[in-house]
Amino acid sequence: MQSFTVLRPVNRLGAILAPTAPWFLLAGVGFSGTGLVIGDPVYSLGLLISGGVFGLIGLLVVGLTGQARISKTGRAGSLDRVLQHDTTPHLATDRDGKVTYMNPAATDRFGAVTGQTMARALDGLFANPSAVLFRLQNRATSEDSAREDVVTRRSHMRLSVHRIGEGAFLWRLDDLFERSNAGRGMDGISLPMLTVSKAGTVLFMNEAFRALLGSRVKTLDRIFTELPVKSGTVATLSAADGQKQVFVTRLEGAAGRSEIYCLPVADNTVADDHAHDPMIEALPVAMMRIDADGRLEEINRLAAACFDRPAEKGIFVSDLLEGLGRSVSDWLKEAQEGRGLGRPEVLKVQHPDKEIYLQVALARVEGAKGPGLLAVLNDATELKTLEAQFVQSQKMQAIGQLAGGVAHDFNNLLTAISGHCDLLLLRHDQGDPEYGDLVQIHQNANRAASLVGQLLAFSRKQNLQPETLDLRDTLGDLTHLLNRLVGERVRLSLVHDPSALTVRADKRQLEQVLMNLVVNARDAMPSGGTITIETERTVLEGPVERDRARVPAGEYVVVKVSDEGVGIPPDKISKIFEPFYTTKRTGEGTGLGLSTAYGIVKQTGGFIFADSTPGQGAVFSIYLPIHYASASPALTLPSRKSASTAQRGEGVVLLVEDEAPVRAFASRALRMRGYTVLEASNAEEALATLEDSALAVDVFVTDVIMPGLDGPTWVAEALKKRPGVRVVFVSGYAEEALSEQQARIPNAVFLPKPFSLSELATTVHNQLH
Repeated sequence: MQSFTVLRPVNRLGAILAPTAPWFLLAGVGFSGTGLVIGDPVYSLGLLISGGVFGLIGLLVVGLTGQARISKTGRAGSLDRVLQHDTTPHLATDRDGKVTYMNPAATDRFGAVTGQTMARALDGLFANPSAVLFRLQNRATSEDSAREDVVTRRSHMRLSVHRIGEGAFLWRLDDLFERSNAGRGMDGISLPMLTVSKAGTVLFMNEAFRALLGSRVKTLDRIFTELPVKSGTVATLSAADGQKQVFVTRLEGAAGRSEIYCLPVADNTVADDHAHDPMIEALPVAMMRIDADGRLEEINRLAAACFDRPAEKGIFVSDLLEGLGRSVSDWLKEAQEGRGLGRPEVLKVQHPDKEIYLQVALARVEGAKGPGLLAVLNDATELKTLEAQFVQSQKMQAIGQLAGGVAHDFNNLLTAISGHCDLLLLRHDQGDPEYGDLVQIHQNANRAASLVGQLLAFSRKQNLQPETLDLRDTLGDLTHLLNRLVGERVRLSLVHDPSALTVRADKRQLEQVLMNLVVNARDAMPSGGTITIETERTVLEGPVERDRARVPAGEYVVVKVSDEGVGIPPDKISKIFEPFYTTKRTGEGTGLGLSTAYGIVKQTGGFIFADSTPGQGAVFSIYLPIHYASASPALTLPSRKSASTAQRGEGVVLLVEDEAPVRAFASRALRMRGYTVLEASNAEEALATLEDSALAVDVFVTDVIMPGLDGPTWVAEALKKRPGVRVVFVSGYAEEALSEQQARIPNAVFLPKPFSLSELATTVHNQLH
């Protein structure tokens, strides 16, 4: 057995100086001998000293050389002893790829190939070993090491290489795993199979396939008469004794590789004892055979495991599988007639508790009892789950867009209603009979505006006025109202974390979330109980994945609202945040409460989750990021409270609004406050009005969304010639749709619809002053 000697020297200095040692020793002897025979004592002493110095240098070099050899031999011997007992094959090669060392495991695996090239030793183990070894050796030369996984005849192998000296390399060959069936590799089964690359190169072919073809073939086009090879179909194969019909199953793997399994169909028939043939049991895919009447004829073990009930021979397939959109019987009948064979169908397994889906591909074959079908089954449950999530996402997006559009139109109507109501209230005293009716109209318009706000909330498009809040103070202020909401049979309990719990949120909207959750908890306890609101500070060290949401790491305030009610069934808990979904009876709820809460929390930057045990109650957990910095209003919204006092002013206002009722109300409101108002129904008309250079305008009041040019576009154009004009944007949509454009327009504020007479007048007054 050869020893392992190709190692990097440990002591390079000793190795370099080794050839000079004899010359130093010879010089030392010469100088010393000359000093002994010379008569002059001074010269004699100098020569003796010089001889001693050269002699010491020579001895030192000899010592270093010996140390290098001992170190090298010791390291080599240690590594050699380790590799001798390693069960993993190791080989050392020179820069030409010739094997210079093999440990016993490599010798047992490949035989004594020392002196031959490593590519020759690995020939037949996997495809094109020369190219793989050359690529790895080049990488190891520049990076000191490299590795790559390859597909071999019997397994997957990892090739690792390390550079161990100038032009020397150490290789390690690890078998990653064995593909087996009942303890045997693929070469041991009677089912023909092969592995191909994306380009159609045959990477591996088992013994059964080689026996079928008569030799090893390198490309797929030399095996099958028609390409591409499709799974679940009968293909023609060029065998050693002529063309054969085979049923093909193709499994897609990693890196574009595919595994192809062939089930021979002799003389276009399927034998009656097919179920007793071990070949169908050896097939690593779920497969079953169906007769002309749609009954189960044969089924292998993998296919039987897909069903909750025993799949006995003679049972109708329609009793096992349920069609999505049409019956299984009609689908099988079409396949028997040769229609739709190339289109796999996704069917639902008839299971009482779970939703399991199978993708079924059919092939028509002729058997001794007449025409039949071969079905290949693949689990499609995850695919259908992803599809359902995508459909749900699309539905929520569509509802959000619908809500935004409806809210815009309603806000225009409510602006006109409440605005003209304000004008009428100015002409009536509280003693007038009509005054109470007008107040009722105004209050109901405000209630409608609140409902529109809920529509915008779950679509996350409402206007927020965030501020820094301490949740302990917010809940303390809200406790009185919540106690009135829960009634006498329900007790409200508050548990606070003693540390500061500051968040950045819209106080009014956050109170709406808590009220919705408390009301739902109250309704879930018809016989009474306790609702607990708990706050705590928590730190997430890493991201948390839950309910298809990812909560980033950080500090959060967690608000939990728990009850002792009936709980939420597991099949309904995933739908509770959907708009208009409710478990309450007609007239008891709109289905907007939880969806509104969800939208507000998400727009605030938080997360909301629900946990429930039927019969024991439910817990809603809200995660809000902790906020430390001082707050400043993020949106340039006028204060609703400051709008109560009427403001009079003077100046010229250009009012641009495409809704005639809104424009009429706004024009009258501003004129009543002393402003000169110029009206335009669209942006083009407004720009035409501004062409008069003698016309002075102080404020633009314009809608955002209009036919033709929108508000920000025409305002930006107008400001090129009138840079000092102030701007008030009004819209029934949320301000976030405008924020980016508004940031590019100086001296601009946003007034959301519906707005009152006082709010409009106050906003214009503040812009001018």
